[in-house]
Amino acid sequence: MLAKLDELCAKSLEAVQQAANTEALDAWRKETLGRKGAVYLMTRQIGQLAAAERPSFGQRINAVKKELEAAYQRRLAELKAVELRAQMASSAIDVTLPGRPQWRGRLHPATQTLRQIYRIWGDMGFQIYRSRDVETDEYNFELLNIPQHHPARDMWDTFHTTSPGVILRTHTSPGQIHAMREYCPEPIRVILPGMCYRYEQITARSEIQFHQVEGLAVGKNITLADLKGTLTDFARRIFGADRKVRFRANYFPFTEPSAEMDVECILCDGEGCAVCKHTGWLEILGCGMVHPNVLRNGGYDPEIYSGFAFGMGPERIAMLKYGIQDIRYFWSNDLRFLEQF
Repeated sequence: MLAKLDELCAKSLEAVQQAANTEALDAWRKETLGRKGAVYLMTRQIGQLAAAERPSFGQRINAVKKELEAAYQRRLAELKAVELRAQMASSAIDVTLPGRPQWRGRLHPATQTLRQIYRIWGDMGFQIYRSRDVETDEYNFELLNIPQHHPARDMWDTFHTTSPGVILRTHTSPGQIHAMREYCPEPIRVILPGMCYRYEQITARSEIQFHQVEGLAVGKNITLADLKGTLTDFARRIFGADRKVRFRANYFPFTEPSAEMDVECILCDGEGCAVCKHTGWLEILGCGMVHPNVLRNGGYDPEIYSGFAFGMGPERIAMLKYGIQDIRYFWSNDLRFLEQF
């Protein structure tokens, strides 16, 4: 019986070295040292031996188990090392390959236009003044020379809140009052960018929310000539140095006199097209001299101080610059549109 056990041990040691991978080695372990393996089956034959032979056979079979287990652990370590080297070789980095380019985001076209506007007005000495999106009726209308039941209120479809007198601002003009009351009696040159909200039907030309950039200059001896010269310089910086501009008389309750500013159509160079409705001109902003009542509400004496104000829509300017036909593209999050800028 001992000779048969020694023969099993020798064959098993030879077989363990022939295992080519960890899967084959695992199969060898089950066949040799498992609960139904060859060594376990040998232990069941102890009862067939004479009483005097059993101790020596038991000791030998325990020694065989330890020897085979040690051989298994050595071969397992060898095979794992081989497999690890093979895995590292197959997944090695080829340093000669070109690097993978990093995907870069980009600024929204409205943000690009806003930053261009900031830069131009910053060069002219205007600073950015931030004001709140949620306003009171007093600041949004009353202090801007638009009292209750004034016909001009029909120009703004307003979002009202559940708090009486609290609304979403319909324009950035309330910021004029905030800026004047903060800096009075010092001269002011500020732009007031921000979001405006109007309860309007969403179409290709109108949205319920849009950016606006308000401008305000207050000081002594400021005239309409200053307004026209400043805005003409702005238009030529953003649309091109050779671009023609014109001013048309208009009405705004918070400025007097008031005007609309047009720029020569950048698509047809003034020849007339569908975008400019065959007039050769495109409207870009409204402007005027600050109304004496508004100056007074801001804390300035209109007998001593004067000023001009203007308001423009960055999305509208972007539409004119790039020939965009539908303002809804700015809010649609469509990458086909956004990746063009």
